[in-house]
Amino acid sequence: MTVSGPALPRRLVVVMAIGCGAAVANNYYGQPLLDVIADTFGVAPSVAGLIVTAGQLGYAAGLLFLVPLGDLLERRGLILSLLLATVLALAVTAAAPSLAVLAGALAIVGIATTVSQILLPLAATLAADHERGTVVGIVMSGLLIGILVARTVSGLVASLGGWRLVYALAAVMMLVLTAVLWRMLPTSRPDPGHLRYPALLRSIGELLRTSPVLRRRMVYGATGMAGFSVLWTALTFLLSDPPYEYSEATIGLFGLFGLAGALSAQAAGRLGDRGWSNRATGAFLVATLAGWFLLMLGDHSLPAIVVGLVLFDLGVQGQHILNQHRIYSEHPEARSRVTTAYMTGNFTAGALGSAGAAFAYAAGGWAAVSAVGIAVAVVGVAAWGQEQLIRHRVAART
Repeated sequence: MTVSGPALPRRLVVVMAIGCGAAVANNYYGQPLLDVIADTFGVAPSVAGLIVTAGQLGYAAGLLFLVPLGDLLERRGLILSLLLATVLALAVTAAAPSLAVLAGALAIVGIATTVSQILLPLAATLAADHERGTVVGIVMSGLLIGILVARTVSGLVASLGGWRLVYALAAVMMLVLTAVLWRMLPTSRPDPGHLRYPALLRSIGELLRTSPVLRRRMVYGATGMAGFSVLWTALTFLLSDPPYEYSEATIGLFGLFGLAGALSAQAAGRLGDRGWSNRATGAFLVATLAGWFLLMLGDHSLPAIVVGLVLFDLGVQGQHILNQHRIYSEHPEARSRVTTAYMTGNFTAGALGSAGAAFAYAAGGWAAVSAVGIAVAVVGVAAWGQEQLIRHRVAART
């Protein structure tokens, strides 16, 4: 295997992983705090929930309009600028005098924290060919761990010092991270050729049209994210109802079972580096489906929920890493733009999954939710099976 250059210092890889996790966590701190935020401003919890929507809309805007700049601008400067914007927005969030100011600040947090989706392709760019999957896996592990532990951490900190302390500490953490990355990140200037910003955005559509690898991997990723959203949206309903009737704090701890999936990211990256991306993707997609069959028993079996969560998250995160490894290898000159296409597809699928989960649970309880999850996972396995048939036919012709 050809090596493109020296191996990336592992210390820098770990710092980038921490950066991705810390940045994306800012979008999840508020979810378990909606009740206390509603009390602070004297509004209904449903109204306070709009701050989550504001953050999601900001993140979507950042994916579409900021992340592609990683293929146009000097990346170190872009990353540091977005981190500083995150610090300022978090400080405003912590001191927000009204719900409107809070929602606006969190929308800016959502926009700026797409820096994680600029750090990730940068890590892939800086890595040597023989280690790219491993590096992507480590950095993605940090991002996934940030998502999983954010709710637990925010609940614990808020219980000690209130919800404003959560965002004040987050601002301090991001400021420290900015200083560390300022010292450690190398300058990295892309070669966009003659592209300007409008043409850069238009080229995302061209990539979608001309790259079957990107389209296939977007399908796999979308089924994983849709299933992820279905599960974690409806699981709260299941665990808060009889026979479990767990508190919000206890329900939040179930996110820790997803750490197995986050830790599997590194193993998935190594499989990609060894050229086993195709078969491993199929195995991870099947694991996702198997996890749902266990989770289907969750309305009367806690062990089935626990084992099902571990297997499901292992499958979802494993295929996600391999998807990114594959599209980054296929389009080295456009890693930020394929990130925009891939993550926008994931984000859209996740939003549809959340809505579908709420509707399914209201219509038929956990059984209906499990049916939706299984159906989505079957789509992913079927898409992979179709790819294998196409590969077989092409090989037979040659």
